[in-house]
Amino acid sequence: MGYDVSFHPISPDEIRQWYFTPLTWVQQDQEEKALALAAQHGIEDFYAEKYLDTLRVGAGTEADELFDKSHGFYIAVIQGFFRDYYYTRGSAFSFLAEQKPEYVRYFTPWDQVAPIAFPNPAQNRIIENYCSGAYLSPAQVAQLLRDMEQEPKVLKDLEGLWSNGQIAVLKKALAAAAKLGTGLLEATEVVEPNPIRPNKSTSYSNLYHCDRDGVYLYIDTVSRQLADAIGGSEGQA
Repeated sequence: MGYDVSFHPISPDEIRQWYFTPLTWVQQDQEEKALALAAQHGIEDFYAEKYLDTLRVGAGTEADELFDKSHGFYIAVIQGFFRDYYYTRGSAFSFLAEQKPEYVRYFTPWDQVAPIAFPNPAQNRIIENYCSGAYLSPAQVAQLLRDMEQEPKVLKDLEGLWSNGQIAVLKKALAAAAKLGTGLLEATEVVEPNPIRPNKSTSYSNLYHCDRDGVYLYIDTVSRQLADAIGGSEGQA
């Protein structure tokens, strides 16, 4: 699948502190509180403004908008202002669960994560571009890491989707979340690497907080595909 998928270590408490509470500040014309929070976490002014802009968009979300396409996506975006996140091309828990529904046991729905009830309907999975996907709670992150070590089928299933070396990136994201004691949120198109011109890559969040390992794998894959295509066309000439 042609999705740019990112994985964001963030806890339910941080989701409240970094998104839902500041959202109320913006709605109450107290934007300076959000900027002060960003400053407390050492976020540079440029990204503090991007953070505030994201909160402003979130504050304008209509009640009938899909949670995954609005608040869920914005939570993934704002996480990247506070700490690192991780990238894989086309591999996501949402897609794994479509193939193997038993993996939903590792996911927590939004109505159990959000600190207050939201009227927005939620699919709790990736359904299209610019969308959040599955959320793994801190306990589910720890459980999945254990199962990957102790249950060969789990590791095999994950390797089947996170192929071509990407399983190492997923393990890195899960390990980072476990070390931080956070959960892990996936989303699409928070970051959009340009494999031909990496310096043209873009992100709604802080591009420099995107771990490079998955991006390099994507660049290598595209480079091989181009080489194969060029070699094939030369062979036909």
